[in-house]
Amino acid sequence: MSTPQSVSRLGKLLLIALLALGGAAEARRPQQQGGGAGVDGQPGQFDYYAVALSWSPSFCATRNDPHQCASGRRLGFVLHGLWPQWQTGYPQSCSTQPLPAAVRAKYAGLFPSPGLIGHEWPKHGTCSGLEPAAYFELSAKLQKQLAIPPQFQAPSAPVRVTNAEFGAAFQRANPGLAAHAVLPFCSGGGRFLRELHACWAKDGASLSCSADELKRSNRSCGQDSFLLPSVR
Repeated sequence: MSTPQSVSRLGKLLLIALLALGGAAEARRPQQQGGGAGVDGQPGQFDYYAVALSWSPSFCATRNDPHQCASGRRLGFVLHGLWPQWQTGYPQSCSTQPLPAAVRAKYAGLFPSPGLIGHEWPKHGTCSGLEPAAYFELSAKLQKQLAIPPQFQAPSAPVRVTNAEFGAAFQRANPGLAAHAVLPFCSGGGRFLRELHACWAKDGASLSCSADELKRSNRSCGQDSFLLPSVR
């Protein structure tokens, strides 16, 4: 017959085993977005790329960046970054590899504001598995691969579209684009376009964004239509 002491010891051993299993499972689980400071992912370990292009008029409606928002710049879609993605979430800050000054000077012009390159490399670029120059070369290449529909290039008046119309316009401008390869993301409770994500395989082929990204896009731009403020 088991004594109270042996039952107690058995319970403690079971608890220790369960905690160890939980810790092992946690160690195997990929970190999701918003993991905080420090390394959160392994370089090169991701599923696909998303090129994030901000709609500059929406950005400048709430911020006064002297580079991006100066009067007369008339910027529309601008490069926010090239982001390695998982099917759910994304890795970030995958190493502490520095951004060389020469690479910063050469590629800062890819972005609407020169300070942005110093944010994109440590957070997203280090997860690509590429050297800094190769990462920014790929950023420029994938941005250029996406043709912007004429009505969205530099509208002098606001443009209102539905989510479906937005996607269809990019499909027409980019024959062969995968379904759901370009997704809108909105601000202001879904009233204004904030940015788009264009998804690409690691080899540069057009790729449907993940189901998780599609859900996020639909939640973000959940109204019947949204507005692209005019350039200025």
